[in-house]
Amino acid sequence: MNDERLITSSLLDEDENTEYSLRPRFLSEYIGQGNVKEHMRVYIQAAKLRGEALDHALLYGPPGLGKTTLAAIIANEMGGNLRITSGPAITHAGDLAALLSNLNEGDVLFIDEIHRLNANVEEILYPAMEDFAYDIIIGKGPSARSLRLELPKFTLVGATTRMGLLTSPLRDRFGIKEQLELYAPADLKEIVIRSAGILGIEITPEGAYEIASRSRGTPRIANRLLRRVRDYAQVKADGIIDVQTASNGLEMLQIDGLGLDAVDRRMLTAMIEKFGGRPVGLDTIAAATGEDASTIEDVYEPYLLQLGFLARTPRGRILLPDAYRHMGFAPPESNGQQTSFL
Repeated sequence: MNDERLITSSLLDEDENTEYSLRPRFLSEYIGQGNVKEHMRVYIQAAKLRGEALDHALLYGPPGLGKTTLAAIIANEMGGNLRITSGPAITHAGDLAALLSNLNEGDVLFIDEIHRLNANVEEILYPAMEDFAYDIIIGKGPSARSLRLELPKFTLVGATTRMGLLTSPLRDRFGIKEQLELYAPADLKEIVIRSAGILGIEITPEGAYEIASRSRGTPRIANRLLRRVRDYAQVKADGIIDVQTASNGLEMLQIDGLGLDAVDRRMLTAMIEKFGGRPVGLDTIAAATGEDASTIEDVYEPYLLQLGFLARTPRGRILLPDAYRHMGFAPPESNGQQTSFL
């Protein structure tokens, strides 16, 4: 074995009976997202100094970056309970009423995929956010009357992967809006090392970086790959994840040096070989690869766009020269025509 320094497994200073989680519980444990973390530290401290609930917060960005984790951290830092639900789960006003009526002072209500809220439910949410009150209708017809119920001061934390799908009235009612961005490999390396310590895995800094650099800038993917490389290390190696073991384990998973998996490469190969580099519509790509169009758009396409492998044009998706080179093809020669990008 080379002289790589080992980071031995060590559990955090927590009670033995605690169920260890890979999610950080406080801002001091939260790695990466420096601007968001600093902003939230100021907002939380100011709210605590005033003895008030934190303003409603909207977190947006690609999936897997820690929006749910940040909501739990807000609840912990503010000393309240966290109630978790999702936009599609709140199908009618009664569901929302049940959630709101069970909140206590200082609690945090987290709604994931908040852009998928039913329109009728969303309208009822407005007075709850602004006035901490909930209006219900008693009776029917001419005898119907409105009754306003007072709610405790709570914080609504909404999360969305599609900021543009939020309606303006809902978006404008959030006092805090923070965008979570893809992580740099250096930050993901620290996350992998921390997770390895909690899981009791021995890992070298180089092994952690190898996993981090192939994790598509996403902590959720980094933790998933860490678990699978751990399996490989226990069966095929000596249980220690060094750079060679990490590389071999990731190759077994068909994750290449840039973090592209079999679906990414199948998508790029289809666009090159079947369509000759011409603009291709999303539904056509989905049919050619056997993947769902929304999955391609939400999961695979953002990372390819960030790598500079893919571009959206008015006529469809096209591949850029770096994608051809990565897949071992020569980039097509320019025909002199200007490409218009969206």
